[in-house]
Amino acid sequence: MNAGYGLSVRWSLEDAPQDVAPKLRDYVVGTSMARFMFLDGLAFKTWRMVEGRWFEGTYVFDQAVYRDDFAAEFTGTAEAAPGSAIIGSAPVSIEPFEVVAIAEGPAKFRRGPGPGTA
Repeated sequence: MNAGYGLSVRWSLEDAPQDVAPKLRDYVVGTSMARFMFLDGLAFKTWRMVEGRWFEGTYVFDQAVYRDDFAAEFTGTAEAAPGSAIIGSAPVSIEPFEVVAIAEGPAKFRRGPGPGTA
């Protein structure tokens, strides 16, 4: 049995405005997290960033059909997505992948903002 069906959506931050990192953090914590909490088939989503280099949404779905439907819908609107508007450009990659396994450690998964939003 597959552990999940992943999708990564990555934007380059190399030509983004200087103040893009705090704007992305504010958007994710203030708006985007709540939007994805009820997405059909979504097991979890993480938002990852290396300031000045890239910003990424990583999704894991429990069935391929949910991932594929979301990917098709998002790909059609990626240039107008909120992340694209904040960054000033469309994603540089939208890539499905296989989640081979997921291990949950003793600290467990935690929902909420990361250290950069404190």
